[in-house]
Amino acid sequence: MELFGGLARIDLRRNTASPTQLDAWRAHCRRSAGLDGAADAAAAEIIAAVAKDGDSAVLALTERFEGRVLTPETMEVSAARRADAISRTPTALRDALQLAADNIRRFHESQVATTTGLSTNAMQLHTRADPLKRVAVYAPGGTAAYPSSVLMTAIPAKVAGVDEVVLLTPKATDAVLCAAGLAGVDRVFEIGGAQAIAAAALGTATVPRVDKIVGPGNAYVTAAKRRVFGWCDIDGIAGPSEIVVAADASAVPEIIAADLLAQAEHDVEACSVLITDDETLVPRVDAALVDQLSTLPRREIAQTALSSQGAAILVDDRAGILEAVGQYCPEHLELLVTDAPEMAAQVRGAGAIFVGPWTPEAAGDYTAGPSHVLPTAGAARWGSPVSVRDFVKLTSVLQLTEEALRAQADAITTIADAEGFDAHARSVLRRLDRQ
Repeated sequence: MELFGGLARIDLRRNTASPTQLDAWRAHCRRSAGLDGAADAAAAEIIAAVAKDGDSAVLALTERFEGRVLTPETMEVSAARRADAISRTPTALRDALQLAADNIRRFHESQVATTTGLSTNAMQLHTRADPLKRVAVYAPGGTAAYPSSVLMTAIPAKVAGVDEVVLLTPKATDAVLCAAGLAGVDRVFEIGGAQAIAAAALGTATVPRVDKIVGPGNAYVTAAKRRVFGWCDIDGIAGPSEIVVAADASAVPEIIAADLLAQAEHDVEACSVLITDDETLVPRVDAALVDQLSTLPRREIAQTALSSQGAAILVDDRAGILEAVGQYCPEHLELLVTDAPEMAAQVRGAGAIFVGPWTPEAAGDYTAGPSHVLPTAGAARWGSPVSVRDFVKLTSVLQLTEEALRAQADAITTIADAEGFDAHARSVLRRLDRQ
């Protein structure tokens, strides 16, 4: 493979930015979740097949796409196999997963929803938070298996009080099954892809229908999640993983390079972007990238991602950094700048913010505590990390006395008349013997 040639430069500085450079930056900011075309068309066909043929379609599609032959009886991982997998997991890995699980659980316990509302002598108005009954968490199993994703989705669900958490994964490795045990997962189905999403959303003879599906996956999984929304809820539309490293002259080039590569090694579509007001930093980061790529096992994936989606964005000053971050709205934002906490307080559009040189994005991926399932592709403008709140539904509970209804009756009937809903008005007036 050719030597990495460096990050593409995009100059946004006031005195040197050109229309071409501005267009290039806008193109970077308009990245999509990759749902159009083949993935979306395939997901539609797969969902239709599962809707028609249930388990038979899931089994046939699994054999077609993965080469695995399953039966309805072997789709679900047995309790014995799960226990054996936990015992086979190396002690060091099991202990690391336990540490991560403890931190994730402790953090999410701080998010447990409570009933809110208003109580007076005349009215009891409340918003009640109830856990969902059954959810599915998805753990990818393509180029790698991700036990961390199991912890980051299943634990918040269990903390929320979900009755049954179902894990869907095409590759139930020992590590994934160990994580499922630590997270309190109730059932594990060794199915993946769009067919697993369809089975969970629609329900089959073997796979129970769920209220919500969460967790990362490839373009086909993501397209399927978007298409089944409405039959069940989903956490969001996830695109390729991405990071913005905001850095000034105080940052260490080798650390910047390491953090850009930590995202680039995920996938050839991953986005790794440096935003800096120090032009001299960029060639030093490029040199560090070349050096670190030379020994990286996933070098080909990382280099392809850096060459295709990577960029170094030059801005004038601290305000320019904040403006560019706000335009990109990254999934992960690292602040390797002086006064990083102050800058973090000014950022609105990011999925997760990693403040200062001792907070690598990898800590958020594995052990810090907040879920690493985050909005991507610019959805951090409005989206949020997966949390306990994703696994509860809110119900409004209203109770009025006769006095309260009489006090509101004129307003209710006036608005109902304005909207042309006579029966609405009559339903109030009949209670008050006014008609």
